[in-house]
Amino acid sequence: MVGIATKGQLRMSFLRWALVLVPLILLAGLLSGAVSGSGESPWYEALAKPSFQPPGYLFGIVWPILYIMMGLALVIAIQARGSGKRGLAIGLFAAQLVANLLWSPIFFGMHQVSFAFWWLLLTLALALATTYAFWRVRPSAAWLMVPYLAWLCFAAMLNFSIDRQNPDAETLVVEGAYTQI
Repeated sequence: MVGIATKGQLRMSFLRWALVLVPLILLAGLLSGAVSGSGESPWYEALAKPSFQPPGYLFGIVWPILYIMMGLALVIAIQARGSGKRGLAIGLFAAQLVANLLWSPIFFGMHQVSFAFWWLLLTLALALATTYAFWRVRPSAAWLMVPYLAWLCFAAMLNFSIDRQNPDAETLVVEGAYTQI
């Protein structure tokens, strides 16, 4: 078939992409946290935390919402078939998503609090570049990334504060916590 797609066809295409990519991104984020033990970690509980540390349940609310918004932003960029800048935007999105997914294993799994802070700054830089690239493709995709950027800034402040308050975090051993192999 040759011609321009109808509005209905475009909506269905968007819906198909969204039904695949949004749950996939959400699942990847949830698995990253679960595999690295970001839930109720005795090590994390033993760390000194800043006064602005939100309650733990808030992370379980915020991250799924952010992953859904990121997934929708990606779908909007994918749907921008006429844009020559689409490939770069999608590539940057993939890079920032991989960086995002690796933060939890670095921080919670390997207990590398200092390195996790620098990794988070790299993730933030990639997310900023992604947002700018999305803006050049479809501004609505960029706007969907703004809450994520704000949360990354907050997370960086939190990570930095935890690092400063716990200079021995990498070597901290919690009494009574052990791994049975």
